Amino acid sequence: MLNMLLNTLLIALREIRRNLLRSMLTTLGIVIGVSAVITMVTLGNGATQAVQEQIASLGSNLLMVRPGQRLGPGAGSAGAPPFYEADAEAIASQVPGIRAVAPEVRSGVTVVANGRNWATSVEGTTNDWLTTSNTRLAVGRPFEEIEERAGAAVCLLGETVRRELFGGTVETTNVLGEQVRIRKFSCEVVGILASKGQGAMGNDQDDLVVIPLHTAQRRVTGNVRVNTLLVSTRDDADVERVKASLGRLLRERRKLSDRDDDNFNVLDTRQIADAMSGTTRIMTMLLGAVAAVSLLVGGIGIMNIMLVSVTERTREIGVRLAIGALEREVLLQFLIEAVALASFGGLVGVLLATAASVGLASLMQVPYRFDPTINLASFLFSAAIGVVFGYVPARRAARLDPIEALRHE
Repeated sequence: MLNMLLNTLLIALREIRRNLLRSMLTTLGIVIGVSAVITMVTLGNGATQAVQEQIASLGSNLLMVRPGQRLGPGAGSAGAPPFYEADAEAIASQVPGIRAVAPEVRSGVTVVANGRNWATSVEGTTNDWLTTSNTRLAVGRPFEEIEERAGAAVCLLGETVRRELFGGTVETTNVLGEQVRIRKFSCEVVGILASKGQGAMGNDQDDLVVIPLHTAQRRVTGNVRVNTLLVSTRDDADVERVKASLGRLLRERRKLSDRDDDNFNVLDTRQIADAMSGTTRIMTMLLGAVAAVSLLVGGIGIMNIMLVSVTERTREIGVRLAIGALEREVLLQFLIEAVALASFGGLVGVLLATAASVGLASLMQVPYRFDPTINLASFLFSAAIGVVFGYVPARRAARLDPIEALRHE
């Protein structure tokens, strides 16, 4: 049996080689289909991972608390009382499962230094912001406690601001101790934030200047209000329970009765990550399904060329049947020929998809993730296409009447 299969395979490969150009054109549909499916799925997985990493860069187990009843267009915070630094202190001391809480105020400014200026955002906050936003220092130090309490004129620069004002790199350009003017006051650079790159919403996370909260309130905003409370939960904490405790505390502090709606909103960054990852996965599946249609087109091409092959080799089939070949042997020969064509196309498609995925992932700036499952599944599916679409021509060849086949010219 093994020898018969081997001989049948050799005959099939010989016939494929005899019409090499036609065989290559026949497999083109399979090659395109397999490479398209694998490339779409691979890039989709990379995009999903990129989204998750960008959301994670916003902060560690982060809850963002803002005034107003909802987020999105037209939400605003009109009519909702602001937060204050005391709210952050109350959350840190009274809500279990909290790692850090950072009050935050933000304003657009133009900063000037080294004879250059740059439009950016200044953020007033505390050292806990480094924890809640999952940010580390490339060089320098965080704010000292006395600097935070006194509202000292010190600042931390994001990498984009540092590069635009001073040029060079963090390693080659020492800007610690330099003065940066923000509006009407100058502050001393005490640290440079490590680069985080582009955020999930397409924003540059390195385009900011961080100053102590009290400094921002006195010299930038002119009031003691806080725009946002960034709350980081511990890894072992039940986030839903933390959100419930946080909501109860804020309702109590904002003197809301049972009949009043919340005049604040709590945004869990994990929900953003799940929603955006789910969207990219759906798009990946949709694009993969569309690309898979070309596999069916390739299968139809294989069926067509195999039917032509049966017609061309009718006399040969008649000779084999006349000298004692069994129908199943003839069927197996043509079936193996169809599967070999489809499998070769699948293999070329996998190799082409790997090269295309690596190149496009680099171009799109998303991680390249090799997925053995989709590669193997696409290859096996291409072989199955050969079986399905090659069976009809193979059966037709096996059922030829030997006498009629020998008369065929």
